[in-house]
This record gives sequence, C-alpha cells and structure tokens, in this order.
Amino acid sequence: MKNMEKIRELTTTALLAAMLAVLGMFKLPSIVPGCEFQLSAPFAVCIAACFGFKKYISIGIMASVINLALGTHTLVNVTVAMIFRLVAGGMLCVFGVHPVTLVISGPLGTAAGRLALGGITGTNPLLIIAAAVPGMVFTAVGASVMYPVMKHLCRGYSAAGAETGNTVRGKNESVQHQDEGVE
Repeated sequence: MKNMEKIRELTTTALLAAMLAVLGMFKLPSIVPGCEFQLSAPFAVCIAACFGFKKYISIGIMASVINLALGTHTLVNVTVAMIFRLVAGGMLCVFGVHPVTLVISGPLGTAAGRLALGGITGTNPLLIIAAAVPGMVFTAVGASVMYPVMKHLCRGYSAAGAETGNTVRGKNESVQHQDEGVE
C-alpha cells in the first residue's frame, strides 16, 4: 500500500505542476497595454491553500522548470513567479486559510513580484504594480471562487486515500484543519 500512496502523491504533484505550467503560459488580455494577467495566479493560491506550502513550492518549481524547458518563460519570469509563490504561499502558511488571506495573498504576492521586477529592469516598481491592479483584482476574486471547488475536490481525494491514511496535506493533517470558517 505504501507504493500506492507514493504513486498517488507523485501523480497529483505532476498533474498540478502541469496544470500550473499551462495556466502560466496564458494571459488574459486587457484594454490597457501591460495590464494583462496570468490565469495561473488564482489557481496557485488555491493549490497553496489546499495542499500546503511545501507541496505548493515543489509544484511551483516543477511548473517553472516546464515553462523554462518549453521556452515560454525566462529566468526573469521564473524569479517573479517564485517571489509570488513565496509571498502568497507563505502568507497562507503563516496566517492560515481564511477568506481574508485567500483574497489578499495573491495580490500581495503579485505586488512583491512586481517590486522585484522593477529592481531587475530598473523600472519604477509603482508603475509596474499599478499596471498589475486589474490582475490583482482578478486573482482575489478568482481564488475566492475557485477555492471552494478545489477544497471539495481535495476532500474527495482525501476520502479516496483514507483507507491508507493518506490525506491531501499529509498523514495526520487534513484540509479541514486549516480552513475552518471558509465556506
């Protein structure tokens, strides 16, 4: 049964990494140039909320490797994405999964990534952050809408692994533990 647990874990991680990589390749256009935003941001927040920080970071690293290998991202893109992941995922890890943290973790991660991008490119970071505001709103709303669905799917995943003691967040820690009050 340990092999089945490991296979389930590896399959889930690979699937989520592939989905995150694909969503990171696409941007929703905006009327204002430079204000487009990636579909991956709200999905990433939901992964961090449902699967925990450690698994989220490993999924994010795999997604970045995929995007680098396919040539859809550069090292600058990956740097900004990793800063987003550390801030958004770290906030959910430190402060827990609640409606407020779900709404603000993504936009704060985006702002931190844009600050770094400003430093890398020598551009005024406030202008880059201002251009990202529509995407920040999309991320906040998208994560709030997507989270209950992903949480429900994760509970189904947990129930499927219950006979082996496997849950989404680990052997003894379940999704329900961290998101009380979120519905």
